[in-house]
Amino acid sequence: MKNFVNAAKAPAAVGTYSQGVELNGVYYFSGMLPLDPSTMEVKTDVQEQIDQILSNIDGLLEGCNITRKNIIKTTVFLTDLKDFGMINAAYEKYFEKPYPARSCVQVAALPRGVNVEIEVIAHK
Repeated sequence: MKNFVNAAKAPAAVGTYSQGVELNGVYYFSGMLPLDPSTMEVKTDVQEQIDQILSNIDGLLEGCNITRKNIIKTTVFLTDLKDFGMINAAYEKYFEKPYPARSCVQVAALPRGVNVEIEVIAHK
C-alpha cells in the first residue's frame, strides 16, 4: 500500500504531485525546490538555494521519522554545471561518509527560475 508524504516542515507541492510516496519502506521524494516553507519565496543566490533545499529535505525526512542516514540516492538538477563544486561542498557538510549514490545533470530551466533542484530516495 502506498503512503503519501505530507511534511509540514517542507514546502507544499506547487503542482499536481505529492511531496513524496512511501512504498514498502522506500521513500520516493519529489524534486525539492529552494522554497522557504513559510513564505514560498526563493532566494536568488545559488548557495542559499542549495542550503534551503537541504533544509527542506531535512523537513521531509523529519516528517517521515527518518534521517539523512536513510538517504540512499539523490539526483541533482543544475541550470549551470559550474555550480557543481558548491554541490560537492554542501554534500561534504550535509552527509557523512559513505555518501549516498548521486546523479547530477544540467538542465535548460527549472520551475520558478531556480538554479538547483534535488530529489532524494530514502529507505527506512
